[in-house]
Order: sequence, then structure tokens, then C-alpha cells
Amino acid sequence: MTDTPDSNPPNETPLAPAAPQVVPFAKQARVDGGRPRVLAIANQKGGVGKTTTAINLGTALAAIGEHVLIVDLDPQGNASTGLGIERKARRTSTYDVMAGQAPMRDAVIPTAVPKLHIAPSTMDLSGLELEIGQEKDRAYRLRTALNNINNGTPAFDFTYVLVDCPPSLNLITVNAMAAADSILVPLQCEFFALEGLSQLLKTVEEVKKTLNPTLSIHGIVLTMYDSRNNLSNQVVADVRQFMGRKVYDTVIPRNVRISEAPSYGKPVLVYDLKCVGSEAYLRLATEIIQREKELLAAV
Repeated sequence: MTDTPDSNPPNETPLAPAAPQVVPFAKQARVDGGRPRVLAIANQKGGVGKTTTAINLGTALAAIGEHVLIVDLDPQGNASTGLGIERKARRTSTYDVMAGQAPMRDAVIPTAVPKLHIAPSTMDLSGLELEIGQEKDRAYRLRTALNNINNGTPAFDFTYVLVDCPPSLNLITVNAMAAADSILVPLQCEFFALEGLSQLLKTVEEVKKTLNPTLSIHGIVLTMYDSRNNLSNQVVADVRQFMGRKVYDTVIPRNVRISEAPSYGKPVLVYDLKCVGSEAYLRLATEIIQREKELLAAV
């Protein structure tokens, strides 16, 4: 395992075995035929690792054989930038899709990672709520756009759609929840980690009651973990006590390689495959696929 001295000091306790246990699970039949599983990556707090998780989880899922689409719903467009998509290449964006001006298929573009595509975002998305706020279908724009994503030309075969949400509980995030099968919640290992989690859970319950009765919390991923920090350890213990099995076993460490990778327009798995951050995201992808298998077995 290699890493920079400041991201993995010699005295740091390892989070997991040195090599990620990546299992290439056999493809399972999807619950509703050819429709991909939609996971919304949401937390109204900023700086908790939503975009980083979307980029690197998408890459890790693609690495173990899934066909993944990342839908960038953050007006800042960081997921698009982090995957090397220049602004001049974003001819059709998620704004065009959500505003009803283009189908989702027109926004989808390939990335440098095999089996990973993205529907990029632009700043135009910041004004969407004012434009569609009075429309009857305002909460279902994303769900409608994803309905036939695998049908048509060119042929797509997406098995997963990861929706990178903005850092707020606005109409865009509600659209993501209304379209999603499950919510994945990144939670930073910091003092205010649990503050706002209860509000997010209330919003999920409200969306279940009014818009999407099958919505569930897929899991909570703890991010930016530093084993040398007693506060990080306390946050991990508190969240596991509060949320139980909803918390993934995998914890994403604070790692300089993860921070550096977006500036090169690359996921950390491409930037430095052997760093602890890459290994953690590979473990998380494997854990998510395992949960998916359990979910399908229960249907």
C-alpha cells in the first residue's frame, strides 16, 4: 500500500485489511426488469463528501462490472469537473433535462472510466426551482427523465444511477428522492455530523408518504475519518449506536489522494489505485452490491 506521508502516517491504525476484498458478483436480475437501480447521494450539509462519494463509488462499481450513470444535480457541477468533463463539453445538461427541454439520453456523455457515464450539470440549474416551482409535475421531473434511460439509440445498459444532490433540501433534492430506490447518506466524522441527520430522515419520511412510498435509506457512509482523532472515533460510535445496521461497515478515511484527484479531473481510483482512499471505495462498492443481493433475495 502506498500513500503520502501526511495522509497515512506510520503510527496510524489501519481501517481494514491492506488489500480490498473485491468480489465480482454475478449479475442479478433487477427488481423491475431493465430499469437501473437509482441511488440518491444526499445530505443537506455541505462538505461531507457527497460528490467525492458519487465519483469514486461510481468508478468502483464500474470497476467490478456495473454500468453506471452519475446524474450531476448540483449547480456547482463538481462531479462533472471531477470526472474531467470540461464546461464547453456540457452542451446538454441536467438543467435542460429537468426543465423539460431535452431527454436524459441527450445529456449522457462517456467519461474516461470504462462503463461510467455522466449527465453533467451547469449553473443554470440554480434557477430551476423558480422556473418549475408551480408546475404539477415539479417533483417528478427526474423520475420521468430516467424512466426510459435504457431504451433507444445509442443503446445503454445502466445497472446503477447515482444522483449527486446539492447541499440543501430543495426541490432538486426532492426530485432525486422521488426518483430514487434508496438514499445513500455521506456523513462526515466531525462534531456537527449528527446535526441535520434527523432533519434529512424526516424529509425522507415525508417523501415516502407523499411522493415515493418505496423509498428507503440504503445506508450511511462515514467519511473523512481520522483514527488519530478521538472525536472521529466518538462520532463513529454515536452514529453506529443511533442508526445500527444502516451504517456501512466501510469507513472512508481522510486521505490526501482523495483531495488531490479532482484537480486532475480523475477519480481517486484512477489517480492512485493503491492509496487507502481507493481501497476504501472499492470495499464500499462491494458492500453495496452485497446489500443489493440481500435486497433482491428478499423480494
